[in-house]
Amino acid sequence: MSRFQTDIRTESFALSEVFTIARGSRTHAEVITVSVTKNGITGCGECVPYSRYDETIESVTHQVLSLPPDFDRTSLQELLPAGAARNAVDCALWDLEAKSVKKRAWELAGLPEPKPQITAFTLSLDSPERMKAAAAKNAYRPLLKIKLGTPDDMPRLEAVREGAPDSRIIVDANEGWTAEVYKELSPHLLRLGVTMVEQPLPAGEDELLEEIERPLPVCADESCHDRKSLPALKGRYDMVNIKLDKTGGLTEALALRDAARKEGYDIMVGCMVGSSLAMAPAVIVAQGATVTDLDGPLLLAEDRIHPLRYDDSGVHPPQPELWG
Repeated sequence: MSRFQTDIRTESFALSEVFTIARGSRTHAEVITVSVTKNGITGCGECVPYSRYDETIESVTHQVLSLPPDFDRTSLQELLPAGAARNAVDCALWDLEAKSVKKRAWELAGLPEPKPQITAFTLSLDSPERMKAAAAKNAYRPLLKIKLGTPDDMPRLEAVREGAPDSRIIVDANEGWTAEVYKELSPHLLRLGVTMVEQPLPAGEDELLEEIERPLPVCADESCHDRKSLPALKGRYDMVNIKLDKTGGLTEALALRDAARKEGYDIMVGCMVGSSLAMAPAVIVAQGATVTDLDGPLLLAEDRIHPLRYDDSGVHPPQPELWG
């Protein structure tokens, strides 16, 4: 194992607009950046502590600082649990190794050079009128993701479809529906051309998905963290949403992707609201995914010095100055 100098800092990136989901609103992306240095070379990774998983800036900082001076990517998987802290350190180690051997991270992983991926653009939860306006403003985008999760979502769905008649639409309920609400909404989701629904029921109650009809693909988000989550998803979900802040880094994310595909799940690659540094390793995981949802930087008013490039082709792989 190797001895590293590990540094940690908290950073805040202003959002271009208030971002709202069923659990609350925010005006800034509060992230933790971890830097790992060895032999004068520094690798960086970013994570977003998430209160839904009982994570705070303080708890994640404590986890990172608790690491012994000697570790590597393999031992890290046992030293820290899956989650934000391990994600930042794991991705920093990938970045450090890539810089040290002058190869790209995907080469280290034995993967082909990644290509741009069309990404969803998220419309946060708001009044139907404001969501319609947001949809119209972004109607040129091929894929829109709608944040829902209340008992009164039908007017929002109708409004977004009216504002963006040609965009493909996916829906994220953020655990906000009951089985009854989901059953009531399902035919309308189909009528309005929604192609996938993400985490309609609370993670602790998703066994109900075994008992109700799933007329369109259902994706596990809060119910899927790493490979250990997969056995409980059978018969309930058709897709899994891989987020590095849940898997605990790129190492487990790639392993989860391969395991999920072998079990017949389609793949979605998502993100928390963070900077380009957080999205960069996820672009590797998103290759060949059914849905890519790496729009975090598009929601920011400010970003890293070497941000990811977004254009009509989608989100491009990172430049080495950013990561990997």
